[in-house]
Amino acid sequence: MFKPTLPLSGGLLWKIPWRLSRMQKARQRKRLKAVDKVVDTVSAALKNNGGLTAKAVERWYQEMPREEEMLPKDKYTIFDRKERKYRKGIHSE
Repeated sequence: MFKPTLPLSGGLLWKIPWRLSRMQKARQRKRLKAVDKVVDTVSAALKNNGGLTAKAVERWYQEMPREEEMLPKDKYTIFDRKERKYRKGIHSE
């Protein structure tokens, strides 16, 4: 009889590489630049409509670095309190 294995307990877990490929990194940088572009577009649209500003947009500019200002550690890893050094690759689930 066929007995399926759980993916995280030995099935596909070993197939996830421990580092990102060049193309995965390029796609991540592209996503981060797209976020920056959206925030810039919203800010420009608000300024064109009578010089308005949004508190959330201003807070974003103060707190969040742009893609080119980010360290590689911040671009390609996320915080995870269960990990040993509290960082986990963005590609691992």
